[in-house]
Formats: sequence, structure tokens, C-alpha cells
Amino acid sequence: MNEIQLFLSHAIQLEREAAERYQELHAAMTEAGHGEASAFFGTMAVFAHKHLDEAVAMGGSHALPELDPNAFRWFGGVSPEAPDLESLSSMVDLQTALLMALQGEHRSHVFYRQVSELSQDPEVRRVAGEFAAEEAEHVAALQQWLARTPVKA
Repeated sequence: MNEIQLFLSHAIQLEREAAERYQELHAAMTEAGHGEASAFFGTMAVFAHKHLDEAVAMGGSHALPELDPNAFRWFGGVSPEAPDLESLSSMVDLQTALLMALQGEHRSHVFYRQVSELSQDPEVRRVAGEFAAEEAEHVAALQQWLARTPVKA
């Protein structure tokens, strides 16, 4: 990915999906009575919206392409932040929710890191590297939550 416009279009889509996922996890944990986890997922949704706003602001000085869903160039062909959420409304298991979020954050970290390593554009490398560092922080926060969450029997 060697054009900042194309990269930012991907980052906007990825962060939009992350924000939606965290809002859904927040609602599911609220419904399940997991108040502390609900608040955590709500905070993660705020972070995702912040990253989305950052990507949109960076794109303000660039003409960003409107990409058809099939035109995105995701490594592996699927957006890192688009896990299967079909059964989320009935899911009340905290550990499963945390694992879903961790998988999305890990895939996002890998996506941004790979872009930062493979791009030939210095601006893309720099911005993708910054986004990768932010995603690494999210991975660490989720790992901490998982470490203190009892394993479901």
C-alpha cells in the first residue's frame, strides 16, 4: 500500500468497524450484567472513534477514494476488525467477548504493522507504524482483562 489516500481509506473502514464492534460488545455486556466489562468495552469504543476521527482528519488534506467493499486490500482478504457478530446478541460469556475483541485488535495490529513494513511510501510507513503502536496497546489491555477473567468451565 504505497498511497496515503488508499491507506487512510482502509484505516477509516477498519476503525469504523472496530467502533461498531465495541459498541455491540458494550451493549451485550450491559445486557448480561457485566458492568465492569461493559464500561471497558464502552471505553474501547471511544478509543476506536478517536482513531476513526484521526484517520478522517488526516484524510481531510487528501482526496480519499470511495472503495467498493470488494476493492479493499486486506491481508488475507478480510477486514481485521470484522469478526462474525451474528450471534452477539445472545452471547453473554465475558471470556468469549474478550477473545473476539482480542482477535480483532491483534489482526488490526498485524495489518498496520505489515503496511508499515511493506509500504514504499514514507508517510504511509510512519502513519501505519503509529496506528500499529496504538493497536498493540489495545492488545495488551485485552490480554490483561483475559488474564484476570475466570476460564469458563
